Formats: sequence, structure tokens, C-alpha cells
Amino acid sequence: MKVMVAVKRVVDYAVKIRVKPDKSGVETSNVKMSMNPFCEIALEEALRIREAGAAAEVVAVSVGPAQCVDTLRTALAMGADRAVHVDAGAAPVLPLSVAKILKALVQVEQPGLLILGKQAIDDDCNQTGQMIAGLLRWPQGTFASKVVLDKEKQVATMEREVDGGIETLSLDLPAVITTDLRLNQPRYATLPNIMKAKSKVIKKVTPAELNVELKPDLEVVQVAEPPKRKAGVIVSSVDELIHKLKNEARIL
Repeated sequence: MKVMVAVKRVVDYAVKIRVKPDKSGVETSNVKMSMNPFCEIALEEALRIREAGAAAEVVAVSVGPAQCVDTLRTALAMGADRAVHVDAGAAPVLPLSVAKILKALVQVEQPGLLILGKQAIDDDCNQTGQMIAGLLRWPQGTFASKVVLDKEKQVATMEREVDGGIETLSLDLPAVITTDLRLNQPRYATLPNIMKAKSKVIKKVTPAELNVELKPDLEVVQVAEPPKRKAGVIVSSVDELIHKLKNEARIL
């Protein structure tokens, strides 16, 4: 069985986000970029599935500009067998367009399982996994905190955290799974594997070659920083607290 993993290039989680002066988006020039943390978890789970003998190949896929090749080389260094880059240009690609591209790639690669991070930390959309499952008409399991594959029965059993506790789902393969933070701890790419990944061939395709038309479904009107919080104050008594809540905050 083949496992396909979608990975996204985003601003590194440790970088302080700055809004562009024209408020058209966030600043990405001269900013450290890395693989989306949830995508790292998805890739790690795919590698563990392969190592357990439930899959034969792991294919990493990324949609975006030419710089996405760096993210795919990280995936190869972590252990992915192959990588596919869908060059969609510099313009942002929205979740529905990504889902259509992934659907086209699934029809080419024929994986038995598609794993994605539940969301990207740049836009926090949490939509692509659900959309691709709907387009493919495949079973889906979101926010997975545990995944177990039965190769003989072709069934994936997964657990997900819900308000009332743990929910267990059984999915007939092929299926789509999106990963949550508690699923695993991604491995680090070793230096020898990083060097080997630099020489590996990454397949490149375009949306046009996949018969997918990229359309801007949404328009970003403005991006702004959240208002700064006022400094807190220490009150000397309960009466003073009630007075401030009633007369200054006006919430009582």
C-alpha cells in the first residue's frame, strides 16, 4: 500500500509574525520558513506505518511556489520515499484549490491512505482534509490522536479527542486522515539523510497538467494585528475589584 502525505511550507512557528505595511498579508521576505508542524506529524505517522509493514511507500506532496522544494527535501530527509511538487506560483493557494490538486494527484498515484495535518499554522483554515475527502468520496477521520492500520482487512482504526473523551472511528481504506498534536513526536532529520535528500529527484507538475484551474475563491481585504492589551492592575480588595468591574469594565 502507498501512503500520500501533504506537506505545506509556512513561516516557522518560532518566528514573530509581522504584518506588511500595506496590510495585504504577513511579511515572508527574509523570514525563516519550515514545514507546517501538523504536516510533520502527518509525515511521521506515515513513516511509522511504513516501518510497521503496513505500507510499502510514502510519497510527500507540496503545493506552492518553487521554494516548496526545500520543504519536500526535508520530508525526504525524514524518510519519505518520493516527493512531488505542484508548482502553483507565488500566489496563495486556497484550501479548495489544494483539495482539487490533491484529488488529481490521488488519481495518478492511487494511494491507499492520504494523511494531512489538521490545519496549517499560517491560515488555520482546517478545511483541506475535509474537502479532499468530500471530493474523493472517501471515508475521513479528523484530528487523529492514534492510528492503527489492519493491512489484511484494509481498515484504519483511529482515535480522536472530543469534548466527552475519546471517540474511536473505523475507516475502510482508502481513506483520508488528518492529524492532531498528540498523535506522535516527529523525528529529526539526520545530517547524512539531509545530504542524501539534496541529490534526490523531486517530480514537478503544474495544476494545468493535472487539469485543475486555480480560482481565487476568497479575497483577503485586510490583515491587521490584534489590538494590544492594556497593562493589568492589582487591586487591594474585593470591593475595589467589584467597583472596577462595574464602573470601568462595565461587565456587572
